[in-house]
Amino acid sequence: MSFKVAGRGQIPPFIVMDVMRAAHERAAEGHDVLHLEVGQPSTGAPAAALEAATRAMGRDPLGYTLAFGIDALRERIAGHYRRSYGARVDSANVVVTTGSSGAFILAFLAAFEAGDRVGLACPGYPAYRNILSALGVEPVLLPVGPATRFQPTVPVLEAAVASGGRLDGLIIASPSNPTGSMMSPADLAEVIDWCRDREVRLVSDEIYHGLTYGMEPATAAGRGGAIVINSFSKYFSMTGWRLGWMVVPDDLLRSVECLAQNLFISPPSVSQHAALAVFDCLEELDANVARYRRNREVLLEGLPGAGFDRLAPADGAFYLYADVSRWTDDSLSFCRRILEETGIACTPGVDFDPLDGHHFLRLSFAGSTADMEEAVRRLKAWRK
Repeated sequence: MSFKVAGRGQIPPFIVMDVMRAAHERAAEGHDVLHLEVGQPSTGAPAAALEAATRAMGRDPLGYTLAFGIDALRERIAGHYRRSYGARVDSANVVVTTGSSGAFILAFLAAFEAGDRVGLACPGYPAYRNILSALGVEPVLLPVGPATRFQPTVPVLEAAVASGGRLDGLIIASPSNPTGSMMSPADLAEVIDWCRDREVRLVSDEIYHGLTYGMEPATAAGRGGAIVINSFSKYFSMTGWRLGWMVVPDDLLRSVECLAQNLFISPPSVSQHAALAVFDCLEELDANVARYRRNREVLLEGLPGAGFDRLAPADGAFYLYADVSRWTDDSLSFCRRILEETGIACTPGVDFDPLDGHHFLRLSFAGSTADMEEAVRRLKAWRK
């Protein structure tokens, strides 16, 4: 008996998850592992968020909420934009989602038809192109590098249109995964204007806002018909709670609502109650950022001594993207060797860049400072 297998599911794996599995298998065999592969905080949710969740579980049946989430949380998110960016965002345009992953699915389904062409920076987060492909939307890879600080610029977009045809959408991320690079407010404004003038739907991934080291992020919320996506997973340290949000322009609100009702019913209830408290925990959360900043310094100061001296700008997030072409043209096997011979788990660049990722790897500095120091020591010994 042979059943049909849908082609839309035949997409590449998210390789970092395979790396995580290999690292856990190594640990289960009794070997130590330094986890520099995973893009999640090593800290838990803020104390007040845990207390809010406990209170909610004691007094609330925790049934379905509205498809767009709890009104009080949507209002707090709108207030966050006023305080953090001076941006006017109506809570009616805020959509709470099942992680940012749920937000990407809703955004792509609402904004793009099968056959549309959507640009995205390469290297970039692999789930963008994989979700688009599963939905029948064509990902248009925009090769970027040091010359544009690994970000798409208006000249990059113009060149893509001139060589390949129309763009129906564009995904940007600032800070980005895997490079940590950011767009300046001026560059972001130029891209927003370019997209608006050409009716190219912009999706702005802002999930690493709050995790920056010198450059302040700007938001696309409320500008040029952009869809903005954010998450409680990174700065707010609530990865496993699976909660994100979108800021959706008026013309897409009803479509997103109908999709959310049918695909997800509602975001996780207890997670929403917990998230109501996180905006009062900035001192605790900023202490996490201070640790990431120190971890970043440890790697930036120590990795060149191990030969890892060609690094993308680490303006934000908690990643370093390293050019390892002097040693390998197979980053997958290179990362496998590093894990086997040093116990350091890191992610091959082919996860983020199918064009040139075989020359790169990503290191996450979201863990402890002691782990970063030990990773530098082991890599220096390994490269001798």
